[in-house]
Amino acid sequence: MSNAPTQAYPLYSAAEFRRRALNQNGGPVDHSWRDHGDHILNPDIVAMVEGFRLRDAAVLVPVVDDGDEARVIFTKRTANLRKHSGQISFPGGAVDATDISPEMAAIRETQEEIGIAGSFVETVGRLPHYLAATGFRITPVLGVVQPGFELKPNPREVDDVFEVPLSFLMNPQNHTRDRRLVEGIDRHFYRMPYESWMIWGITAGIVRTLYERLYA
Repeated sequence: MSNAPTQAYPLYSAAEFRRRALNQNGGPVDHSWRDHGDHILNPDIVAMVEGFRLRDAAVLVPVVDDGDEARVIFTKRTANLRKHSGQISFPGGAVDATDISPEMAAIRETQEEIGIAGSFVETVGRLPHYLAATGFRITPVLGVVQPGFELKPNPREVDDVFEVPLSFLMNPQNHTRDRRLVEGIDRHFYRMPYESWMIWGITAGIVRTLYERLYA
């Protein structure tokens, strides 16, 4: 489905984000992950990762309802974590056997990592899977977060929490393509520098997919 031609709300408001999340471009999320983000830039890596035994994970893309200018919450992971240590990420983690859905996993992990209770979160859709070379099949869950929450970062997992305007993230001029050798493989990825923060890798790939499906 494509977005309705008439814009109902301010472009970067949480209400408009919700509307677009429910009416995404790009086909069903379960069958279109190859067509978005940095998966397009790395077909050889994607083919390799498809052959892995992948563990399911989920992250929340938390869009805070703040009037006409919604904001998106990111975390900086601690340096002592076994996977993706020190990186900028969305709150989330592995889907446990007790989680009945990726949405439940993403909300549970968000509360554990940064203290936002599920009562503040309205899930409004998913993005296509992100297949990570670290062995995870990640489901990005789109959520609108109502104001009034209190951030309580878990010091074992989170070094810092910060917010970025949705308008900044959905501007393709802020999406810089880069490349580097990773274990001898030429990997292409996106970078999105904001103030003192550098969003890149998996997280930037998810942000790029969000742009392509909701705002391009």
